[in-house]
Formats: sequence, structure tokens, C-alpha cells
Amino acid sequence: MSVATRNGTSPVDAPVAPPRVVRQRRVRPGLLGLAVLLIALGGLGSAFAVTSVRATGSYLAVARAVEVGSVVRADDLVSVQVAGGQGLEPVPASRLADVIGMRAAVSLAPGSLLTMAQLTDDPLLGPGQQQLALGLRAAQVPAPKLRPGDQVLLVSTPSSDSGGGSSSGATRFTATVTDAVSTDGRDEVVVYLALAVRDVPAVVALAAQDRIAVVLTKAA
Repeated sequence: MSVATRNGTSPVDAPVAPPRVVRQRRVRPGLLGLAVLLIALGGLGSAFAVTSVRATGSYLAVARAVEVGSVVRADDLVSVQVAGGQGLEPVPASRLADVIGMRAAVSLAPGSLLTMAQLTDDPLLGPGQQQLALGLRAAQVPAPKLRPGDQVLLVSTPSSDSGGGSSSGATRFTATVTDAVSTDGRDEVVVYLALAVRDVPAVVALAAQDRIAVVLTKAA
């Protein structure tokens, strides 16, 4: 660039300003690593969401309360759709036939998912006990509904040819109810009892003669 002088002298070249150099910003390695980490975490989050959706399936849930020791029936359970379920091991709905007839090892609350750890195939028998079943008429059952864990007393009744003798010689056996089932269309209740091994033969003989009365001594 030229600059004119007042005295008519030749123009003098003025100094030219050097071009501005744009300073390049320096990328910090730490920020770059953080960005990569956030991108990776975002990808993992998306993958987890997709996996959770794919894990949706049909499982068994408790439809109504089932007490400890009670036999699980089909109408006690319902099939539900569950997504994820991390940390749980619910029973798939396809295994309904496998769990029907098993006993509740713990109280089953309505609305909870069913797990195999809550069920058992073992009868509720103590050491030195055996289980037997008594078929009773509804009028012979000492409570509207016997429940697992109820304590009962089995009392022998006089035979028909004894002339209605005194009950002082009646034989008594203590037992624990493990289950009670009402038969469909019949006025009969099947009561499952756990009692001492030594008492089983006598109780079976009395039951065959219809000479057993059941008395509830303690409700569970």
C-alpha cells in the first residue's frame, strides 16, 4: 500500500500489517475420552433397553392367597406378562402343569410372582410321623374349613354292637392336619392327617369301621 506526501515527493510504501493467524484450539485428551465414554454408555443403555423388551414373557403369578402347606391348584394362579425381571426366577406359564399339586412352602400372597423356591413336594410330616387320609361327611368335620397346621384329636367311638357303652374307654390320638379337600358333588371332605407311626394301624382300623370322631383342639 502507498501513502502520498505533502511535498510532492514520491509515495512511500507504508508497512503492511501481517495477517492474523487464527490460533487453533487444543483438544484436551481428557474431554475426548469423556465424550467417547458417554457415547459408549449411551450404546449400552440402548442395548439394555432392547434386551429388557426382548425378555418379556409369560410367567405365573399368585391369583389368590395360598396358605403354607396347602396344595396349589390351577385357580390359585394366573398368567401375566413381565418384562425384565432382573434378579428374579419366576416360573414360566408353560410350567403350569408342573406346579399344580405341589404344596406351598411359604404363604403365597396375591399379586406376587411364583418361584420354585416357594413350592415343595414334601408332605408336612415331622420326625416319626406318617400321613393318612380320612373321608368324613361334612357334618363330621369340626370346623367350616380345616387348614394345614390345625391340631386335632381323633377319638374312637363305640361299635354298633357294643350297646352304646361308656366313652370312658375311648381311645384318643393326636394328629395334625396337612390338608383338607372337599369332593365335588359329594357331601364328603377328605382330611389328610400327620400322626405318629405307632398310631397309624389303630386309626386305619377304626376308620374302616367308621368309628372315628375328629375334634379340633388348636387352629393354626
